[in-house]
Amino acid sequence: MQTFLGLDYNLWWYLVFGAVISGYAILDGFDLGAGSLHLFLKKEESRRIAMNAIGPIWDGNEVWLVIGGGALFAGFPVAYAAIFSAFYVPFMVFLVGLIFRAVSIEFRSKEPMLWWRKAWDIVYCFASIVISLSLGLMLGNVVEGLPLDANHEFSGNWLSFFNPFAILVSITTLALFMMHGAIFLMMKTENRLFVKLYVLANDFIIFFVVSFVVTTVYTLLYLPHLSDFIRSRPGYFIIPLLMILSIANIPRQVKKGKYRYAFISSAVTIALLLIMVALEVFPYLLYSPKQPVNSITVYNAASSEKTMHILLIMALVGTPLVGIYTSFVFWTFKGKVKLDEMSY
Repeated sequence: MQTFLGLDYNLWWYLVFGAVISGYAILDGFDLGAGSLHLFLKKEESRRIAMNAIGPIWDGNEVWLVIGGGALFAGFPVAYAAIFSAFYVPFMVFLVGLIFRAVSIEFRSKEPMLWWRKAWDIVYCFASIVISLSLGLMLGNVVEGLPLDANHEFSGNWLSFFNPFAILVSITTLALFMMHGAIFLMMKTENRLFVKLYVLANDFIIFFVVSFVVTTVYTLLYLPHLSDFIRSRPGYFIIPLLMILSIANIPRQVKKGKYRYAFISSAVTIALLLIMVALEVFPYLLYSPKQPVNSITVYNAASSEKTMHILLIMALVGTPLVGIYTSFVFWTFKGKVKLDEMSY
């Protein structure tokens, strides 16, 4: 088996896929969070400012989702087929949510009528919540595992997705995104709207911490095998420790008025949570709890070595370019949001 810098291509592509998904969760996470809290903002001007804060960047952030899907399809086609067929219903709900979120952002300002704008505000908020919950539900089921047959095909039914662990993960995901989005909007607003978001950010921090603690306790009590990796390798305990410190640093930086550092801590929290997930499930891409022999791993689901080699070269070139583009967009639209005739 060929290697690159001491790691085989399968592991490298697993890391690339994880990095891209983390990038999507961090970037589109604050967009979804801003949308999920949209109805908490009562005034028309406040809602317009909040929408214009994400207006220039939300569609670019979704590029990372497309890259993630492409990476899974190209590198692990067996896992791609199994995951998308198993999660057919949640993915359809997720995609419908993406469509209505995009439509609501673009259509809201097309007509001046109050009922028109309020209707699209409701659609925007509801779609953002549905997307966040769907992402969390799918993540929870991937971590816990799904029943697979000998052909690596899903052998359960879609109602099994609504299990306690997956529901807790989906709620935690929503809470995390709402906190992330509120902190981002704090950096982009001022005056009375800023004060409103300051209060909301602190509320959502509490919401996230409570959700995170409950989910963690449930995991340790009912899914203790998910901590086997850390238990067997004490050196990796630094990751959950850093995660706890980054979570604790969020309210600390908010209280000190250093909102950019609070946002960075929130982004680091998302990254570390996904790193924990990657470590807990490795080498499985889709685990079959009742019949582990049917599980899909980074090895039995991978493309050929030649394909992985070519893909890795493309990823090493393409991913940094997308990162540079994203950084350029953020730099271009930095600063507080000001409404003008071109605003939403």
